[in-house]
Amino acid sequence: MANSTQQSSVKVYLRLLRYVVPYWGLFAISISGFLIFASTQPMMGYILKYFVDGLSNPEASLFAGAPWLLEHAPWLAHLKLLQAVPLLIVLIALWQGVGSFLGNYFLAKVSMGLVQDLRIALFNNLLTLPNRYFDNHNSGHLISRITYNVTMVTGAATDAIKVVVREGMTVLFLFATLLWMNWKLTLVMLAILPVIGLMVSSTSKKFRKQSKKIQTSMGDVTHVTSESIQGYRVVRSFGGEDYEKQRFWAASEANKSKQLKMVRTGAVYTPSLQLVIYSAMAVLMFLVLWLRGDASAGDLVAYITLAGLLPKPIRQLSEVSSTIQKGLAGAESIFEQLDEEPEVDHGSQARDHISGRLEVRDLSFSYPGTQKPVLNNISFTAEPGQMIALVGRSGSGKSTLANLIPRFYQHEQGQILLDGLAIEAYTLRNLRRHIALVTQHVTLFNDSVRNNIAYGDLAGAPLEAVQRAAADAYAAEFIEKMPQGYDTLVGENGVLLSGGQRQRLAIARALLKDAPLLILDEATSALDTESERHIQSALDEVMKGRTTLVIAHRLSTIEKADQILVMDQGVIVERGTHAELLALNGYYARLHAQHFAEDEVAEQAEVVS
Repeated sequence: MANSTQQSSVKVYLRLLRYVVPYWGLFAISISGFLIFASTQPMMGYILKYFVDGLSNPEASLFAGAPWLLEHAPWLAHLKLLQAVPLLIVLIALWQGVGSFLGNYFLAKVSMGLVQDLRIALFNNLLTLPNRYFDNHNSGHLISRITYNVTMVTGAATDAIKVVVREGMTVLFLFATLLWMNWKLTLVMLAILPVIGLMVSSTSKKFRKQSKKIQTSMGDVTHVTSESIQGYRVVRSFGGEDYEKQRFWAASEANKSKQLKMVRTGAVYTPSLQLVIYSAMAVLMFLVLWLRGDASAGDLVAYITLAGLLPKPIRQLSEVSSTIQKGLAGAESIFEQLDEEPEVDHGSQARDHISGRLEVRDLSFSYPGTQKPVLNNISFTAEPGQMIALVGRSGSGKSTLANLIPRFYQHEQGQILLDGLAIEAYTLRNLRRHIALVTQHVTLFNDSVRNNIAYGDLAGAPLEAVQRAAADAYAAEFIEKMPQGYDTLVGENGVLLSGGQRQRLAIARALLKDAPLLILDEATSALDTESERHIQSALDEVMKGRTTLVIAHRLSTIEKADQILVMDQGVIVERGTHAELLALNGYYARLHAQHFAEDEVAEQAEVVS
């Protein structure tokens, strides 16, 4: 089990490092910088040998034992310790500074590039995922993955490598120097390495588990915040402030306790490791004093200093495990999303124009993971230019049917044909280009009115066309009264507009698209009676020559339909024109009588107000 976890960690880490490949040039410069930096560590320690020797004889020559220098560089051969030690310290510091700059700056470029690449990959991937993915994952966790998890991942891919290279090479250079100075004493130090390895291994597993829990709890914090911001009107109008405060406190408290648990693991682990390392140092100092032999005071001080430099990089190398484990936990969640199957699109047909003939044959549908059918054996035909209305109680399957036509969900039983061709045969992009959809829940972007109407494929449409669509949707009147007209920002999801105004902008967007198939999913439900009358007359014009599928909340909007389909529990229970269905005196007649009474009450209320 532990072996398979280790293999999966290596697999995830190697996959993560693939994202660093495009930056290999910058990465190589960075690694070179860290190698330069690491090489200066033993230099700084070794310089103490000359300093201590210089205390007793400052006039001694630095390179007295190198006669070949007398021939090639006599000025260097006669350099006294008095001048050489300070000069070398400055030169080593400059060399270290160059290495530090190259390492840190270019690694930061790699790290930021990696953050951007992963965020873009995640965001672009979100745009390809099927509807069911969004049904099963809350937005807070998806946002947290793009914001928080990605930064954890780049820590593993870049910061961890920085520590491994810089501190790892420092340890190697220090060990090499120590071996050169006194190999017997240095071998004593190697005895502690297995103990350090055991401690790192056991702590790594804890860090991985804890990091996964932290990332989940961070998603909860984001989710609660996102819901409270989006629903702030409901929160305030229903006095939900205390409830939301409690919810956020609980999510934040859970996140804090998990973070503290991880800190506690690190807080116990680091001093324990230091104790092991410094115990080895104590044994080493005893041996140095005992076995000093004929070494000079400078040699011994330099050796002890270099040995004393080892604990810090060894500790940092051991701590890098937690960074890597956090990153691997984040990487798993990121790759989990990136590995999700995108929307199914096996279509190969792309037609420039269609007439808009819609035919549904024996269509049945159940949502993934459920047994109960939402639609059962639905069949109807809409000829080009016809208006088909779907009516029925909430939950009767009307909106599901509307969602199947643009293939937001994939049906498996029955057929949906557009101009005689199964909708699966069209490419998704081409199919949706022929359909204009207006739903009850309008989505607007924090952009200008013009850009909200001319959105996506419609971007760049002439202002005259946008104005014409707005006029047809009865939106021009309120748009022209706005401070900057069509350039006025509408706020997040159109927060600066009324419900009716938002709905009219959505209808204008659909009209500008000028698609041969128009789906109105309770598109006029947010409008007052006066606005609805104006839009209805505009829609009457727009529907000419265009196939329209209307799901109506108010029955008054669909009385002119060529065919009305009455649905109940996923089945068509009645079909016909308005007059025919009233004459039947059945399900539709009862619905009509009920809604007619409600509309009359609503109109009277508007007159009074």
